[in-house]
Amino acid sequence: MDKILIYLVTGLCAGVVSGLFGIGGATIIVPALVLVCGFEQHMAQGTSLALMLPPIGILAAIQYYKNGYLDVQAAVFICIAFFIGGFFGAKFATAVSTPVLKKAFAVFLVMVAVKMFFSK
Repeated sequence: MDKILIYLVTGLCAGVVSGLFGIGGATIIVPALVLVCGFEQHMAQGTSLALMLPPIGILAAIQYYKNGYLDVQAAVFICIAFFIGGFFGAKFATAVSTPVLKKAFAVFLVMVAVKMFFSK
């Protein structure tokens, strides 16, 4: 039951942060699964990707749409490209070792954080 509670708290936090900042839940979910739940990087990323299968962001997206903050055309085309890109990204990710993947994910997060911190 403890794991289920941790999963629920992780999902709730990821949902709130995603709705608040418009970020993918993976920025919360992957580190939480690795650092708190002891998942290996591949398992954490695969589990995070599985979350996107149902329309989990639909309620947040509706709120943004109602307030004029959703570009439907952009979302559709990005979704199509994401669908294809996800396949190739997963093929590459599953072919590299866990330590390499974990470090690559960390570097990606740091690069995004630094870029956002120093941008105007």
